Amino acid sequence: MICGQIPAMNANVRDTSNTTPPVDAPQRSDSARDAVPVTQAAQALQQGAAAGASPTFSPLYQQIKGLITQSLQAGEWKPGEIIPSEVDLASRYKVSQGTVRKAIDELAAENLLVRRQGRGTFVATHHEDRVQFRFLRLAPDSGEPHHPPSRLIECRRMRAPAEIARQLDLRAGDGVILIRRMMDFSDRPTVLDEIWLPGSLFRGLTAERLNEYKGPMYGLFEDEFGTRMIRAVEKVRAVAADDMTADLLKVPKGFPLLSVERVSFTYGDKPVEVRRGWYVTTEHHYQNELS
Repeated sequence: MICGQIPAMNANVRDTSNTTPPVDAPQRSDSARDAVPVTQAAQALQQGAAAGASPTFSPLYQQIKGLITQSLQAGEWKPGEIIPSEVDLASRYKVSQGTVRKAIDELAAENLLVRRQGRGTFVATHHEDRVQFRFLRLAPDSGEPHHPPSRLIECRRMRAPAEIARQLDLRAGDGVILIRRMMDFSDRPTVLDEIWLPGSLFRGLTAERLNEYKGPMYGLFEDEFGTRMIRAVEKVRAVAADDMTADLLKVPKGFPLLSVERVSFTYGDKPVEVRRGWYVTTEHHYQNELS
C-alpha cells in the first residue's frame, strides 16, 4: 500500500504606501493607494487569471500574504519552525513592517501561522492541541475535551469511486487509499471514520505505518507526506445506523447518529481528503465556534 508534495515562488515587492505625492498632484485615498499593482510580485500572484481577462488588483498586504503563503507551500519554513521577523520580511519584500504585520495577522487568523508572545511567529502544526481540536469538534457533555485513541479497522488501496474522485478532483478509477478507523471515548466506540486519500500523494502509507504512528493522523500526513490540511468544508446531518455502522459502533440498527462529511484542502485550495464520520452523541455533542 502506498503516497506526495507541493510547488514554490518568490519575488520582491515595492511598497508605495508611504510615497508622498507632489504638492499639486491630486491626493488619493488610502484605499486607492493600497490598490495599485506592485511590480512583478503582483503579476506573479495574478498569473492564475485567464488569458485576456482584465487585471485584478488587491491590497498590498494581501499580495504579501500571498507571497508568504507561497513560501509555506514550497516548504521554505516547515511546520513548527519560526519564520523570519516582521522586520526581516519587510526588508525582503521591500514593504513597510505594518504591511507585513497585517498579512501575518490574517495568516494567524486562518491558523496557518501561530504568534507566540516574546518568541516570534511559527508555522502552525497539526501536533498542537489547538489545531487538533480545530478538526475534531466532538466534545463530551461533561468534563474536558480530549483527543481519544483510535483503532485501525482497515487500510487499503483501490480505484476511486466516481463520487470520491469528483470530491478529490481526480479521474474516476484513479488510485485512492481507503482508511476505516474507530475512535473510542471512555472505552466506548463513539466515532467511525471512513477516510479517502489520493493514492499519488500518499505513496508509502500502510496499515503498519498508521499503527506505528503515535501522534494525530494529520500530523503523520504533515511529517511524512508533506501534506498539510489548512481548511475543511463539512456537511452535518442526522442519520439512522445501518447494519455495518451499528455493528462497529455497538448500537442497535436504526440508532440515531450524527453524520459528518468533510472535504479537507491543502495550499492552493487543493482537495486532499474526503472524510465521512458517524458519531454516537448520547454523551457527546458537536461543538463549533462561530465568529
